Amino acid sequence: MKRDFYEILGVSKGASTNEIKKAYRKKAIEFHPDKNPGDKEAEANFKKAAEAYEVLSDPQKKSQYDQFGHSAFESSGFGGGGMNMDDIFSQFGDIFGSAFGGGGFGGFGQSQARGKGSNLRIRVHLSLNEVVNGVEKKVKVRRKVQAHGVSYTTCVTCEGRGQVMRITNTILGRMQSSSTCPKCNGSGQTISNRPSGSDTNGMVESEETVSIKIPAGVEEGMQLKVTGKGNEASGNGISGDLLVMIQEKTDESFVREGNHLHFDLYISIAEAALGVSKEIDLLEGKVRIKLESGIQSGKTLRLRGKGIPDLNGYGKGDLLVHVNVWTPKTLNKEQKQFFQKMLRDENFIPNPDKADKSFFEKVKDMFA
Repeated sequence: MKRDFYEILGVSKGASTNEIKKAYRKKAIEFHPDKNPGDKEAEANFKKAAEAYEVLSDPQKKSQYDQFGHSAFESSGFGGGGMNMDDIFSQFGDIFGSAFGGGGFGGFGQSQARGKGSNLRIRVHLSLNEVVNGVEKKVKVRRKVQAHGVSYTTCVTCEGRGQVMRITNTILGRMQSSSTCPKCNGSGQTISNRPSGSDTNGMVESEETVSIKIPAGVEEGMQLKVTGKGNEASGNGISGDLLVMIQEKTDESFVREGNHLHFDLYISIAEAALGVSKEIDLLEGKVRIKLESGIQSGKTLRLRGKGIPDLNGYGKGDLLVHVNVWTPKTLNKEQKQFFQKMLRDENFIPNPDKADKSFFEKVKDMFA
């Protein structure tokens, strides 16, 4: 028995289009094949999420599904049952990184004038510095292109349309749908002259250097689409796309949280007691902060606008500096005597006031 589409995406029937889109993006990133190589279960969940989104993102299909359930699409050609990975990335790939635009959500059954080459997928690993400042990456891609001297003739099966039509009877009445021509794979043409060394479609493999402009503020799991840099299509088809999955490298100094950055600043007991000025090396220069005398370990200082640029241009996140008072692990005789004396000093006995918030209060403020 097929799982409920709402259950697959984890949304309610009253969910808005935007909520459905966000839920699908979350599931798609979670089960993305690049993040789960060789995991058949993850691949199956990836396809189920795409199938659910295909229906629930379309108001007409959603209405039919709400009324008749899965039976509304059992023989209509809808519902994504035959979707392969290229179908998903071609139609919904921009969901993974909507800020990059491109594509559209054409849905199934739409007529295509030309066939399209298959998409290619790669991963690009970015340092935090590249995320903050943006970067242009040059990558080598092996893609299929038409061989020199190949020629084609009009496909007799689809008469050059690239699509074949079919009519099916459903509980909603007679429905007409189209699908890619199995003879020419949607190109509208079949090969008439195949050069030596090319495959059955007249294609050869070629290596090409592709330049990818990555804007500042991208996040782990986002997908950038480089139009036309996938495999070429035979005949008069259009080239597929190059789908670039963004992955972030772990940074030694900073931890990212959305557009905010977290930094652990360690100071000595003496510095905490007397107060000190500290310089922090940022990804875009340096910043100096002043720590007041008597500062407590666990204190968090927020530096506005020192985080990561917003991908859509809405300013920058903040830098949160977490103060940690470092306690020495070994002491010499003189140092031990000093601290033993301080054990009896009233000024060294912990006496927090209301301004010294507990750990749980700090966490609450951080997410407020």
